Amino acid sequence: MKRILKKTGKFLLYTFIALFISVNAFILLSGRFYMYKGIANTYLVGKSGPTIYDLDVFYYSTIKGNSSKEWQEDKKYNSQVIPPTMRDYIEELGTKAFLVFQGDTLLFEEYWEDHTEETVSNSFSASKTLVAILVGIAIDEGKIESLDVSASKYLPEFRKDERKKITIRHLLTMSSGLDWTESTKNPLSDNAKSYYGWDLREQVTSQKLITEPGKKFNYQSGNTELLGFVVEKATGVDLTKYAEEKVWSKIGANNDAYWSLDDEDGDEKSFCCIYATARDYARIGSLLLHKGKIGDEQIIPKWFYEEMIVPQKLKTKEGVPNTRYGLHTWTYFGKTNPVYYCRGAKGQYIISIPKENLMIVRLGSTDKPNFEIPEHLENDKDYLRRNQDEIGHSPALFQYIALGKMIKSQTEF
Repeated sequence: MKRILKKTGKFLLYTFIALFISVNAFILLSGRFYMYKGIANTYLVGKSGPTIYDLDVFYYSTIKGNSSKEWQEDKKYNSQVIPPTMRDYIEELGTKAFLVFQGDTLLFEEYWEDHTEETVSNSFSASKTLVAILVGIAIDEGKIESLDVSASKYLPEFRKDERKKITIRHLLTMSSGLDWTESTKNPLSDNAKSYYGWDLREQVTSQKLITEPGKKFNYQSGNTELLGFVVEKATGVDLTKYAEEKVWSKIGANNDAYWSLDDEDGDEKSFCCIYATARDYARIGSLLLHKGKIGDEQIIPKWFYEEMIVPQKLKTKEGVPNTRYGLHTWTYFGKTNPVYYCRGAKGQYIISIPKENLMIVRLGSTDKPNFEIPEHLENDKDYLRRNQDEIGHSPALFQYIALGKMIKSQTEF
């Protein structure tokens, strides 16, 4: 037995050494040095990937909150009951926060594990909607010429080749035609490099044009990162400061938010990575719920809000008409009231349903995959047509909406 254990130990040691050498050789030869940071902050600390609590892994800037006004709580606040089957469902997905509002009144609020009302967590791609709002404000102020101006006016790297065809609208509608590889799991993807790497400017301005802009919806975080650079160039203001001045300081945010940077005093990761509390994320939801207004102040220009929530006339990768995405804002119409929402990896949701005056915030560590087309039906046009509204959305979204509506109905009873 001792001999077997000794041989097993040697085998594992040699395997580890071989793996260590192979991984290092791959990183060094491929130039993917960002993988060292990724491995050090995931696998070597018992994680399988990024988490919503990664703030201290990176340098970050601060978006200062300045409001002392709290959300109004309904007289039946937190008296509602979540049915056991629904509770099991949302807890199995690692839900950390679930909040439901009717208008600007908080109906229900629950947190799990160490997450509390004061906890800041990663928005991931839910922050993309805020970047779009900043673009709209900059256009309204005359800093950006229009939605249909070439992005090259603000990105000099795009002026010498076909990328000058790409407009601000193309970036906002995820139809730029660039070659960004989008993945939240692949360590070799552009997302992984932009999350753990540095020099975002060089990365995103090195993208190549591979398809005609404005034809196909192809979700790419690189589009949003480019918009961040556009806003900074057009306004002459640091992106964090512009967000603070034009949005965060006006929407009633109680707490500071934080934006991950690619380096010390570097560039904001515009495509993701704003950290805020659940209650302050709801302030963004309130903007979507109230047509861009907070109280009597129009924060999102009215014309831009109306553009944000309209799915652009594009084809999706499945070959069906785009019904899921406006200007950096997710849309769902289906057979129910229109739903406008922000969505981030691992199930970060800020959901607004204007006709029901309902808003939901869900934060957590896991999400369900988007609606998937069975392989044998991938070319069935009738099947795709009948299901086009659900394609591109996570089934968890509909559970969160159903639970929000249930909590609202219990409050009204």
